[in-house]
Amino acid sequence: MARTRSYEDRCGIARALDILGERWALLIVRELVLGPKRFTDLESGLARVSPDVLAQRLRDLEAAGVIARSTLPPPAASKVYELTDRGRELEPVLHALGRWGSTAPVATAEARLGVDAAMVALPTLFSAERAGDLDVSVELQVGENRFGAIVRSGALVLTRGAVIAPDVVISAEPGPLAAVLWHGRKLRDAVASGQLEVSGSRRVAGRFLRAFPLPARRSSAA
Repeated sequence: MARTRSYEDRCGIARALDILGERWALLIVRELVLGPKRFTDLESGLARVSPDVLAQRLRDLEAAGVIARSTLPPPAASKVYELTDRGRELEPVLHALGRWGSTAPVATAEARLGVDAAMVALPTLFSAERAGDLDVSVELQVGENRFGAIVRSGALVLTRGAVIAPDVVISAEPGPLAAVLWHGRKLRDAVASGQLEVSGSRRVAGRFLRAFPLPARRSSAA
């Protein structure tokens, strides 16, 4: 059943929140930005959501036209959820929210970073200025997942799936990858520890990883 609570406000922001304001709704959209997922995949990406709440949010988003159910072609033939055209319009909204929230304090030391959350952060924080003349095809192996990242002409294209003949392959779990990307850990130290592996030019891998800086923190003072 579709969500019935409403702000009863004609403002577009309020009407958007009527659809996306419930807990987990926008994070479900985040999990689907890079392609369709099964219910169990969504559960894995949103480890703290209960199956009942996830099922309800999916029904709400489907009723609102944000997501749709489909079936993958054989041999998989799995039932999956994917963003509709209307749902895909939320991608730049997610990126803007991600940039805004990336300088906020992390809630707890136990807060996790999921695979898709880490990957969606890449286009969120990509800096064409930092990338400069970098022209590279990178395969990111994050746990059991594969993603392709192509940087060309100051733009990033990120897709789910393996890359044919990548220039560089970077393998790591989300935590160690994030440590190098955003928390000041040196690439050489992560490689030496065995928590991150690079196949191909380590210099080019370093240039790629430096193309995703966190925004500067702004003072809260008036």
